[in-house]
Amino acid sequence: MDKKTKYAEKYIRIGLNIAYYRKLRGMTQLQLAEAVNISRTHMSNIEAPNVPTSVSLDTLFEIADILDVDIASLFDLKK
Repeated sequence: MDKKTKYAEKYIRIGLNIAYYRKLRGMTQLQLAEAVNISRTHMSNIEAPNVPTSVSLDTLFEIADILDVDIASLFDLKK
């Protein structure tokens, strides 16, 4: 089993958390993607619940900063 498959549920949960906080802030995927300096397609893939997509820690830290949330909030896998 490769790492992507092994951690698929965790990648999906992190993506859903990002989507939750993004929407809470009233941002579109495009706005967040531009602020983080990634493509809207990559942002969409990160948030998609049917596409487990890995993301770098640098990108996660940047997303947390822009969304003004503690990085731990993005890693809350119990929701």
